[in-house]
Order: sequence, then C-alpha cells, then structure tokens
Amino acid sequence: MATSDEKPQLLHLVFGGELKSIDRVEFTNLEALDIVGVYPNYAEAHAAWKGMAQRTVDNAQMRYFIVHLHRLLDPDATAAKP
Repeated sequence: MATSDEKPQLLHLVFGGELKSIDRVEFTNLEALDIVGVYPNYAEAHAAWKGMAQRTVDNAQMRYFIVHLHRLLDPDATAAKP
C-alpha cells in the first residue's frame, strides 16, 4: 500500500534497435532489439535513453525510444479531462 507522500508509479519502457531506414520506424531485426529496461518514471527512463543514444551516436541507423507504458496500461488515468 502506497503512502500519501509516494509518487505514483508511471512505468516507461526504453528500447532500441537498428532501423532499416532513418525515414521510418522499421527495425532490421526484431530479434536483435535492445530492451534497456522498464523504469518507474520518465526521468529515470530519459536518463537510460540518453545514455544508450550517446553510446550509439556513431551509428545513424540505431535509435532508442521511450514508451509510456502507463498510458497503455491505464489510458483513462492519463487522458485529458473535458
């Protein structure tokens, strides 16, 4: 049970791989995707993404992404309220 001073867990996935073309998001080999990890908030995910992006900066085809898993798991919780 979470205490009132704890921040909500907003899961984010960081992953990457080599793209077939820099013009679109289509990977050359799905089996070779690099699953960096799942993080409890955007700040930690961004730090992981940035580290991996910097390590692969010499390969123009290599891209890393942050997926907001919390939006997929509970879309109503993050949807804009009218």
